Amino acid sequence: MTDARLRHGRGSLAFSFFTQGATFALLVTRIPAIQDRYGISDGLLPAFLAAVPVLAGVSSVLTEKLAARVGPATVLRWAQPVVLLALLAVGAGSGLGWAALALGLFGLSVGSLDASMNMLGVSLQRAYGRSIMLGFHAAYSLGGIAGASLAWVGAHWHLPLFTSYLPVVAVLLPAALAGSRWYTDGANGKPGENASLVGHPHPTAGQGIAFRLLLPLCLVMTFAYIGDSTVSNWSAKYLQDVLHSSEELATVPYNAYMVTTLLGRAVGDLGVRRFGAALVVRCGAVLAALGFAVVAAAPGAWTGMAGFTVLGLGLSVVVPQTFAAAGRLAFESHGPGASDAAVARLNVFNYVGFLVGSPLVGALGDAWTYRGAMLVPMVLVLVTVVYATSFGARPAGYGGGHEQPRTVDVG
Repeated sequence: MTDARLRHGRGSLAFSFFTQGATFALLVTRIPAIQDRYGISDGLLPAFLAAVPVLAGVSSVLTEKLAARVGPATVLRWAQPVVLLALLAVGAGSGLGWAALALGLFGLSVGSLDASMNMLGVSLQRAYGRSIMLGFHAAYSLGGIAGASLAWVGAHWHLPLFTSYLPVVAVLLPAALAGSRWYTDGANGKPGENASLVGHPHPTAGQGIAFRLLLPLCLVMTFAYIGDSTVSNWSAKYLQDVLHSSEELATVPYNAYMVTTLLGRAVGDLGVRRFGAALVVRCGAVLAALGFAVVAAAPGAWTGMAGFTVLGLGLSVVVPQTFAAAGRLAFESHGPGASDAAVARLNVFNYVGFLVGSPLVGALGDAWTYRGAMLVPMVLVLVTVVYATSFGARPAGYGGGHEQPRTVDVG
């Protein structure tokens, strides 16, 4: 594959990650407005919110089979426009039935989108022969910050959801479609072609991947998203109710968390190339655990914010490297076709962690204390240190593992 093809493929995929970060942030940060628009009761809201990750998990499983037939680039090319249109639909209707339909469509399409994006990212990293996966997730974090900022503008000016979403979709949808012509998995010079299955026909592409091979990484992914959902769902409440901050100040920790997540991912690839994925992930897990410990022991709001800030820096490296490690392990043991299957299966545990994290911390906080509840994700994140050997022992091109793949001289 030519250097230009890889650079274009990398750039278009990074834009896809950015678009998804912005889209997801625009949805989750306007949940109160969505609840008001459709008259969703407080008792019914958790069911609506839980349906999105559940359907996304189902879709991620189905994407494994679909990507084996048509290629992850084709899946991504069509999933991203559907996600954007589903977001627009969330702001366009009325009644509980419409809300259920729009959010259901969002969940189904976002599962395919997340799985196919990470499939392509892992394949491109293998083609580059060095760590670039964190850069894609940095683009996602940047999109999340942009989306949350636009959502704040919409809320500040009391714009209807449809009015707030329409300009964003009008810009991102054609741009994503234009960029999709450059999608490539890095295996040949034809963007969008399912080159990952060359020499590995569909019937055997994902077969034989032992669950025990992926189990440590599935646990790491789950624990990382338990930590992430703890911050996104409980940081404001914790600062206001436990550390007695003002309502305005309570909105700061999540923004600080997002910024440090972006910073950690922006420089994380350099750390992986120099020190190896295992060491970077170990350091990230310890730093995240330290952040939770600071939050749990914080005497005041500013110390608590410092803890959430450190948390973002630590957790930022874990998820991208978990995808990379799963792809590498499956590739080494079963060939290229198994890499896509492993990523799709691992992606399910993204949603498992998201589903478990918020209710777990809430239940522990009500039954015990919220300070004590913060110690549970701290311990779970520390478990990542035990499983860090799955990320590879030394710096090497593909995910920090032992194999040294083909290296190309691209930017």
